[in-house]
Amino acid sequence: MTRIPHETSGEPNPLQVLTLDRLRQRTSMKWRTYPEDVLPLWVAEMDVPLAGPVVRAVTDALHLGDTGYPAGTAYAEALAAFAGKRWGWSGLAVERTAIVPDVMLGVVEMIKLVTGPGDTVVVNPPVYPPFYMFLEHMDRRVAEAPLGADGRLDLGVLEETFRQAVAGGRRAAHLLCSPHNPTGTVHSAEELSAVAGLAERYGVRVVADEIHAPLVVGGAGFVPYLSVPGAERGLSLMSASKGWNLPGLKAALAIAGPGAAADLERMPEEVGHGPSHVAVIAHTAALRDGVTWLDSLLAGLDGNRRLLADLLAEHLPAIRYQPGDATYLAWLDCRALDLGDDPAEVFLERGRVALSSGLPFGTGGTGHVRLNLGTSREVLTEGVRRMAAAAAPH
Repeated sequence: MTRIPHETSGEPNPLQVLTLDRLRQRTSMKWRTYPEDVLPLWVAEMDVPLAGPVVRAVTDALHLGDTGYPAGTAYAEALAAFAGKRWGWSGLAVERTAIVPDVMLGVVEMIKLVTGPGDTVVVNPPVYPPFYMFLEHMDRRVAEAPLGADGRLDLGVLEETFRQAVAGGRRAAHLLCSPHNPTGTVHSAEELSAVAGLAERYGVRVVADEIHAPLVVGGAGFVPYLSVPGAERGLSLMSASKGWNLPGLKAALAIAGPGAAADLERMPEEVGHGPSHVAVIAHTAALRDGVTWLDSLLAGLDGNRRLLADLLAEHLPAIRYQPGDATYLAWLDCRALDLGDDPAEVFLERGRVALSSGLPFGTGGTGHVRLNLGTSREVLTEGVRRMAAAAAPH
């Protein structure tokens, strides 16, 4: 695949546009879960204004009263065009897509298509906590194949976990997080090809959560799972939600490889009734017309990664931080601070800064926190200052 490099945009850094006072007027989870004296650097919401094309598309729809039920393939067409330009991937076939309410509900429906109650779903911790919550609610058994010490997929461990998952002839799936949340790891084409080979060898079906795909900020290039050899029976979920900060406008796309088209066709029609028509309009506009805004955001996030590394080196050198190549999330190893299994509690109580606890991320999460980089340099600097104050001897 030939990738087009990110272009330098003339737009201002979206992360530097909104003041803290303005942000505190928001009524979403990030800004209403904790008291006003807490600086929220936890849940995956960015402190940005929406991209202009998204605002215009939604505003135009509201003026028209275009608030009915979703229809058509404009979303899939926009994603296919974006994938071709951004990742050099021409294999996203619009006819092998379906609109779903959001990525996690899409994951649930895809898992239902390829496994049954009591079957095993393999995950790679530390990983996005809702993977555990949704799978257990579905009566699936979760099997962990932890990332290696380098934060990358451990193919030996993954193979053994696959082998055990299908023992006795049961079906199994691998819920792959790509790019990986919380580490920001971008899986390489070689790694993904190896995953596909193992999946075919053991009869495991891969469902790839690729919601962070637009947010590659390091030197690595995103590789769609369905683009690698051997992944023809895979399923993927994609969305503009994370890249353009649209979690409150719910809509995502389920995408099937050529060998999984029949599976996707078995998805119940009513699943497609869940997405919001206005959300589909917003996501379509983001992918089609919001790339300049995205490039400006990525430049800002790259600067924040470097800033965080500098701030930690200066104020909290005991914290281990390896900047990831994707997402706006930072995975911080705080074990050397001796703040216990859940440092997020200490940072909240003593420093009045909210971070995501590492414990719900599964194996490898103890003593870690996840920090949201999707904010201004000033807020990020204040957040680290509060963390340092909390970690100081009391």
